Amino acid sequence: MSYPGYPPLAGGYPPQPGAYPPQPGAYPPQPGAYPPQAGGYPPQPSGYPPQPGAYPPQAGGYPSQAGGFPLQAGSYPQAPPPGSWGGGPSGGYPSVGFDMSNSGYNPGMATQNFGGMGVFTPNPTMFAQAPGGYPPVPQPGGFGGTFPNQQLYGLYPQPGGPMPQHQGPSMAYPGQPSQPMPGYPKAPSPNPSMPGYGGAPAPMPGYPKVPSPNLSMPGHGGGAMPVAPQIHKGFRGTIKDFPGADPLKDVEVLRKAMKGFGTDEQAIIDLLGSRSNKQRVPLLRAYKTSYGKDLIKDLHSELSGDFRKLVMAMLKTPFEFDAYELNTAIKGAGTDEACLIEILSSRSNAEIKEINRIYKQEYKKTLENAISGDTSGHFRRLLISLTQGNRDEREHVDISLAKQDAQALYAAGENKLGTDESKFNAILCARSKPHLRAVFLEYQTMCGRDIEKSISREMSGDLESGMLAVVKCIKNTPAYFAERLYKAMKGAGTNDKTLIRIMVSRSEVDLLDIRKEYVKNYRKSLYTDISGDTSGDYKKLLLKLCGGSD
Repeated sequence: MSYPGYPPLAGGYPPQPGAYPPQPGAYPPQPGAYPPQAGGYPPQPSGYPPQPGAYPPQAGGYPSQAGGFPLQAGSYPQAPPPGSWGGGPSGGYPSVGFDMSNSGYNPGMATQNFGGMGVFTPNPTMFAQAPGGYPPVPQPGGFGGTFPNQQLYGLYPQPGGPMPQHQGPSMAYPGQPSQPMPGYPKAPSPNPSMPGYGGAPAPMPGYPKVPSPNLSMPGHGGGAMPVAPQIHKGFRGTIKDFPGADPLKDVEVLRKAMKGFGTDEQAIIDLLGSRSNKQRVPLLRAYKTSYGKDLIKDLHSELSGDFRKLVMAMLKTPFEFDAYELNTAIKGAGTDEACLIEILSSRSNAEIKEINRIYKQEYKKTLENAISGDTSGHFRRLLISLTQGNRDEREHVDISLAKQDAQALYAAGENKLGTDESKFNAILCARSKPHLRAVFLEYQTMCGRDIEKSISREMSGDLESGMLAVVKCIKNTPAYFAERLYKAMKGAGTNDKTLIRIMVSRSEVDLLDIRKEYVKNYRKSLYTDISGDTSGDYKKLLLKLCGGSD
């Protein structure tokens, strides 16, 4: 028993009429059989190959072409009309990851179908086709051809190659001729007010030479930075190294000035007043080497009064002198709080650490313990914080942090019933000086009052004077010392201890700047005030340290 039509029974192979595939006769197929014949499905006027009017579409069908399918010489499907589905805009296509105009485009991609990506398959009319044959080999520089500096592994041109060109003004997907393509490479920026995307570089707001967006709130790096005192580069002291100084010859001059009856103070003034500290200190050893005697003891026995104190101060190293002054301020019945604050608020971390070392070496106790035993309360906390020598010394200023600190100070003082002294202590003793100058400006902008006035309103006694000294020293160190000198000489008497300490300790640091601030703030020179407030050899040596009138 066989199934109908399989295998064909009538006539054997090839299939006979009535068998499968259905055919009226033998092979080749006849009308009404398979493959489709005239009158069959699809309807065709004749057999295979298809004729016009049948399937596949022939002349007069879709797409309309001369000669039907397969393609005849010189024919190729024409591009769909612009604006229809698949036809695309008349102005060209955007670069959606594969820019076919890019000189770094891989020619192999020109023949791939990226329909899944929304990319138009290359239009055949772009190729110049030879009659009856395949498209010609693309020429260099043409579509699908190689380009100068072309790389075969990516979409970017080789270094040194031509820059990619912008696409036409019409940026849309096929069938959407008027929709812009925001954000794609080479497309015009959808927002012309935002330069820097596909166009010329945009200015960078907030960087140098760009005004701050808010003139009352200085921006970091732009506009007005926190106002700091002018920093003079180079040497700003009044005492310099004496060229060709010889310690052995110098001590011979000193020995001769003290030998015999009387003392030649002028010789001592001329020598010590023209030597730097590093040239004066070695005289102690050189004197003992040459004469077997102690220079300090000899000078102490020959000199007297403030002149002797000044000479003794000049023969100590800066750290020995600071340690000595701190010890003198602490010991005894009273405490010179202003001296403690002056030294600890104006020295660097490294200097404070060295002062601590010298103090313990000379006085057999730590500076912190000495201060703790002689002070109390928040003022003691302030001093102990400063003796740590742990202030941030970075020059960078973070404006956002400066604003936070200004708000914290305001909240701890003016905006609070009572005062949180610990917050003032933490900020004033830990932050860098450039940062604190920015904080003070932000504070004044915020509450309309200078930080010094707020401290005077919120605090009193030693804590008030201590906090004010720290703020003034941070704002402008030379102006702070100029004020200290002015107050030391103002009035009936003279605070010679302060006068000597500042003149000696700042003579090789910033005494030129102190003199300038003194004239600016008090309308007369430091030299003039020293001359009118002191006398004798003491005045002569002080004026040597001052270095001249302004």
